[in-house]
Amino acid sequence: MNLTRLLNIEHPVVQAPMYGVTTPEMVTAASNTGCLGSLPLGDLPAEKCREIIRTTKQLSGRPFATNLFVNEVPELTIELREKYALTKLFIEGLAKQYDMEVALPGIDELEIGTYHDQIDAVLDSDCKIVSFTFGNLDKPAIRKFKSNNVVLIGTCTSVAEAVLLEQSGIDVICVQGIEAGGHRGAFGSDYIPQIGGLSLLAQVSGTVKVPLIYAGGIYNAKTFQAAKALGAQAVQVGSMLIGSAESALKDFEKQRLTTVKETDIVLTRSFSGRYARGIKNFFTESLDNSDYILPYPYQNKLTGELRKLAKARANVDFVSIWLGQSITGYSRRSTSEILTGLINEIGNV
Repeated sequence: MNLTRLLNIEHPVVQAPMYGVTTPEMVTAASNTGCLGSLPLGDLPAEKCREIIRTTKQLSGRPFATNLFVNEVPELTIELREKYALTKLFIEGLAKQYDMEVALPGIDELEIGTYHDQIDAVLDSDCKIVSFTFGNLDKPAIRKFKSNNVVLIGTCTSVAEAVLLEQSGIDVICVQGIEAGGHRGAFGSDYIPQIGGLSLLAQVSGTVKVPLIYAGGIYNAKTFQAAKALGAQAVQVGSMLIGSAESALKDFEKQRLTTVKETDIVLTRSFSGRYARGIKNFFTESLDNSDYILPYPYQNKLTGELRKLAKARANVDFVSIWLGQSITGYSRRSTSEILTGLINEIGNV
């Protein structure tokens, strides 16, 4: 199966759906370049999903993917309530050390939905490509998307996950290497497969028959060619776009990218409760290996107001800057210029 034809794109490049970084303008720029733009919906309420999809469609007439989080929500037990209260106090205390007075939400103030709430918003908006991460869609959701001729792209971080996706009828699999920036797409949240990306890609390619996209460390023609040689029909790029003109990162966060070293990039559960790769700071070092990390999405919801305040204060020690292991220079040029440069480089190899 020809993947570029299936996705109706000109180039075998997918812009990563980076929630909190990707904007409608970034998606549009990627799509207009002939790549697949990807719009992350995260845990947005259905009406917000409709709004951001509508905004993106108004900017571009090209096809783009919407991206869903398909994680399970842990049961709200007495133990979880107690741990939430303790974690809330601890994090508020940490913020106070940096003169940031912040009242984090109580557990009963949180609005926690699931991807099922978003499905109709996606279908009503006539989105024909849906990618997803943090697990697999359930059977009713797959049937609903398939009956509406939606192309489904799942995410795997192991061979076993890839097999489950293929057996479920998922059309395309994005293979995410351990070096990739941002949240791990693993089906579980407590344990993550720690398999090098190219080793994983080779194993998945030899196991499943569906087309593969590779994500993790891609930033030039050589890395593209390595992925292609090992079985990928397309690549997904994220970190090389986070400093772009269309990125939602603030100037102080983009400035931090200019000084990042390979030893600064770590896997952490501190901000969200799920493993994600990004730049370590005071907050990650204070929480990792502590008792103050809640399961996703509770940790993510709890720390949201703190991250918002830190952005307003330009405090790099309390924001999550997700980043992969390939340090690239993080150009501030437009997304279209960055992707065009990659495409031209690929074409000359």
